[in-house]
Amino acid sequence: MTIAPKLLTAATDLRTSTTAQRFDGHTHGAGVAVSFFLNHTAPGGGASEHRHPYPEVFVLLCGEATFMVGGVQVAAQAGQVLVVPAQATHSFRNSGTGSLEMISIHPAAEM
Repeated sequence: MTIAPKLLTAATDLRTSTTAQRFDGHTHGAGVAVSFFLNHTAPGGGASEHRHPYPEVFVLLCGEATFMVGGVQVAAQAGQVLVVPAQATHSFRNSGTGSLEMISIHPAAEM
């Protein structure tokens, strides 16, 4: 039996109605137990306060973001990684002057 890899194109296969592309492990990964967003957020934009039953990892590739995690403000920039604990209320906004390019990783097959 041959197992073939699955190649996806973010702009088409992961397209959403927002500024982020979305990979759901249960849908796109044939049982992969991880999901993620590829965030492309304009200055001032971001995600409102929410929480998950699992931790979330943010990898900042370009730009700056201000996070609120459990009532604590955290400033982060390109080259940094922020880990938000499971159940922690969190939000972020692009606090820079250019696009915020960031990956948010969810260790779950379904978000």
